[in-house]
Amino acid sequence: MKEKKIEAVLFDLDGVLINSFESWYQAFNAMLRSYKKEEMSREEFNAKCWGPDLKHNLNALNLDEEAGKYCVNEQLNLIGVIELFPGAKEVLSSIREDYKLKVGLVTNTPKKNVYKILEHFRLFNHFDVIVTGDDVKRGKPDAEMVIEACEKLKVKPENVILVGDTESDFMAGKSAGCSVMGVGAKSAGDAQSIENLYELLSVLDTG
Repeated sequence: MKEKKIEAVLFDLDGVLINSFESWYQAFNAMLRSYKKEEMSREEFNAKCWGPDLKHNLNALNLDEEAGKYCVNEQLNLIGVIELFPGAKEVLSSIREDYKLKVGLVTNTPKKNVYKILEHFRLFNHFDVIVTGDDVKRGKPDAEMVIEACEKLKVKPENVILVGDTESDFMAGKSAGCSVMGVGAKSAGDAQSIENLYELLSVLDTG
């Protein structure tokens, strides 16, 4: 990473900036109940559904778009159980103000959910570009939204760090040509890993 001139940092939302696992888990099981499907344990949901986009998860369960809308609407009612990770606002502010880098959000989460979450936590003004699952044909692990964010920021992917927490994030970032950083327990493979968001600033200091 040292030999590259970093111009922007792209962040995933769920599992990176916010702890939204419980909200999506409850919403997903509400959908399964409503559509007469067997509910999942947290462990099964984490292993099978956390990371890929909702369309992928629906296809795996032979559920249609209406079921997806049900899940999305249920999650909108569970914003109150979402937590902002420590350091999220401070790190986002520092990257733009102290490091003078551009900041983007790339998330498979549908636009209306993303916007309600960003409004709830007052995060809108921390991003130069926001690309959601509704803005692309193929969500992560496809590279489409990462490439679109880079184009909107007018930066080359090789000069960008993507910060994620799942294999879908890592695959999308690598496919686009970005440097990839895994945050938290799910960081894996050959992605550089950090324990928390504050450590990202140390990486930028040495980059």
